[in-house]
Parts: sequence; C-alpha cells; structure tokens
Amino acid sequence: MKIILTQDVKKLGKKGDVIDVNDGYARNYILPQKLGVEANSRNLNDLKLQRSNEEKTALRILEEAQGLAEEIGKQLVVVSMKAGEGGKVFGSVSSKEIAAAMKVQNKMDIDKKKIQLSEPIRSFGVHEVGIRLHPQVTATLRVKVEEA
Repeated sequence: MKIILTQDVKKLGKKGDVIDVNDGYARNYILPQKLGVEANSRNLNDLKLQRSNEEKTALRILEEAQGLAEEIGKQLVVVSMKAGEGGKVFGSVSSKEIAAAMKVQNKMDIDKKKIQLSEPIRSFGVHEVGIRLHPQVTATLRVKVEEA
C-alpha cells in the first residue's frame, strides 16, 4: 500500500515522502496513529500543491533576507568604549552590545545570536561583522569602535 507520510517516522521516512508499506502495517499503525494518509490521486494532488506553496514561501523568505542584507551592508554602527592603558579598549564589544546599538541607531532589531563574532572586538577602529540572516544569506555590518 502506498502511503504519504504526514509526520516524520523513524526508519520509514520524512514528512511528505510517498512510501510503500505492507497493508497491515498501514491499516493497523500508520493510519490510526495519523502518521500518514493513503496515496490516492486526491492526496497526491494536495501534496503537490502543498510543496509548491512551501517553495514559494521559502523563495519569498530568501528574497526578504537578501534585501535586508543589502540594507545592513550600507549601515555603520558606532559603539563607544572606555580606553584603557596604551589606548586599548577597556573590556570588549560583544554581539549583545552590537545588537543593542543597531536597534538604537538604525531602528533595526537584529537577534544577537545571528551576529557572528569569532571573538569579541578588543580594539578601536572599524571592524566588519557577519550577520547570518538565512542559511544562504550572510550580511556584513561595519562596526566602528570609538573612545568614549
């Protein structure tokens, strides 16, 4: 019997997969547990429509992320820090401080977890910081660290 899975099933397949299983397994386990539906022409057509809708949504989200990446690329965020001995930064600039400065200065709310810092910024000047907006889109933000 052909089944369209409505949920991920361990050792069987992922949601949306069309699989072939024994009739008894389908009638006694998959269908009563609502893990899948029978793969008739109506359900296959619904699956096709659902997949095309998901592709359109994913494409729209990707385009929005690319537009936001271009906008972020034009921005400059200024962070003021105290100077320690020898003109070095007293402390460091973390992703949390960059996100807060971005919200105040540019009216953009960026999650601090999306800001990619290999290590905190510990020197004055302009630094480029990556922001992961989408698995396929990474924006570059310029952060200027100046003496307070």
